[in-house]
Amino acid sequence: MQKILVSSCLLGQKVRYDGGDSAVHGVLDTWAREGRIVPLCPETAGGLPTPRPPAEIETGDAEGVLRGSARVMRKDGGDVTSAFMDGAESTLAACWQHKVKIAILKEGSPSCGVACVHDGSFSGKKINGQGVTARLLTRHGISVFSEEQLDAAARRLAELERAHGQ
Repeated sequence: MQKILVSSCLLGQKVRYDGGDSAVHGVLDTWAREGRIVPLCPETAGGLPTPRPPAEIETGDAEGVLRGSARVMRKDGGDVTSAFMDGAESTLAACWQHKVKIAILKEGSPSCGVACVHDGSFSGKKINGQGVTARLLTRHGISVFSEEQLDAAARRLAELERAHGQ
């Protein structure tokens, strides 16, 4: 059975920066009952507390963070790049450990954004781009989807299981 890594906040765990969650029901509940879910919050895995000050990627460039040419900064000016990198690496390690090929991540997050992130100015403006964890997983061939793309994730899961005769 194919395992799926899911951002913990989407499963109702109160790990978001503001102490809340972003629970999504439906297919995630089904996958949880089937024992497919590997829950993980990259930011807490990287050692950040809940709640925590908001953070954004400088210029929204996760690839730059991975290369060491951009940082993840808190609104109060604190540099949390190392925690975001540690969280991304922990998430990748969990994917390898559980043979995960699909991840469902929280859209807009500086860790988990799949298609958009904030621009780094703390103005509320979103730009096209990925979060640090989403970018690292993508680099390693893991299919990443947001909570807004659950149908596409389900199709990818079916493809993988057909390919492996499951």
